[in-house]
Amino acid sequence: MQSKTLKLKWIVAASLLNNTGAALLWPLTTVYMHEYLGESMTVAGVVMFVMSLCMMAGNYLGGYLYDRWNPYQAAVIPVIFATISAVLLIFLHNWPFFAVWLCVISFADGSSITVINSYGTKVKGQSTRYVFNMLYMAMNVGVVIGTLLVGVLLPISSSIVFTTTAVFYGLFLLITVLFFNVPLDHQAHAHQLEKETHRSSSHNVHIVYAICTCLMTIYLSYVLWETVMSVRITNMHIPFFAYSLLWTINGGVIMVGQPLVNKLANYINVRNQIIWGLAIFASSFILLIFARTFTMFVIDFLILTIGEMTGIPAVPAYIDQLTDPSETGHYQGLPNVAMSIGRAIGPLYGGLIIDHFNYEILFLTVSLMMFLTLIIVAFLTRSKKSKKI
Repeated sequence: MQSKTLKLKWIVAASLLNNTGAALLWPLTTVYMHEYLGESMTVAGVVMFVMSLCMMAGNYLGGYLYDRWNPYQAAVIPVIFATISAVLLIFLHNWPFFAVWLCVISFADGSSITVINSYGTKVKGQSTRYVFNMLYMAMNVGVVIGTLLVGVLLPISSSIVFTTTAVFYGLFLLITVLFFNVPLDHQAHAHQLEKETHRSSSHNVHIVYAICTCLMTIYLSYVLWETVMSVRITNMHIPFFAYSLLWTINGGVIMVGQPLVNKLANYINVRNQIIWGLAIFASSFILLIFARTFTMFVIDFLILTIGEMTGIPAVPAYIDQLTDPSETGHYQGLPNVAMSIGRAIGPLYGGLIIDHFNYEILFLTVSLMMFLTLIIVAFLTRSKKSKKI
């Protein structure tokens, strides 16, 4: 079955289902391996690191296949692997099968994220900024739904969690098969010819790599909230449920605020939106140095969330503007690779700094990293006039 046109609603639905399924597994990984399978925290950490590597490999391969092979098949095949692995997880979830299936799913998810973003650049009738804002909101809604579901279902049975995960991936596969088989602006067999004559300018490529480096530092810092910050907050005699509440607030603010971010296109170009958004995000880590009460943590996390939802969704749109259409898959994959690298390095970096120094030094150093890389982006793009997209 081949649909005639590429519709935004199906790309958004695919992203929502993918992120909901993935979010059912993320919070479970360490807890399940340590408390259910009896593996050490070190083993769990190694598995999570390998999962990050698998996602990075998927990010790259998804972009390569989208550009060089067939976009539709590049979209469908990873979801098939993810769905099969999720089904096998229902029946084979002891060690080491649990880790194997999660690594396969991470690889497939990495590929799917890149391909969905690449498809997003081909939607007609909507600005690219609007498309990626909607995809970003879908991602966050999926994370909220998935994390809420795993909290409710895990006390009942881990098998119910795995079954629910398989259902979401099955629905993701169904939508991909039925609605992603659309004619795009380019075909795989034409790519090789195009690449001989069309290349993104070297200056724009340098900008893309600078943005990706900045994103790596952003996510290196962001992952600290998912790892060491829970210890930091509970050490201050703030209950764990209050830490969990911060993530609920984060998801709620993004769902309410993202439609407002869509209106920024009328007032600010995409380059400035990224720089101001990421600067707000980075400034939240400076404020963390002084946070000592739950109220301060809530205010700080609100600032982080505002910066996050302003700057990060605009990145794929700007990269699409900077690069040649024949290289869409490659360059849409790079930000995801950078994010995965940051997520992989962040917990290790955070642990080392805390062990040898303290939390204040950690927050200061990551703030400096983010601002330094952001200044480089601002410098490289200072004469780059961004058209409205």
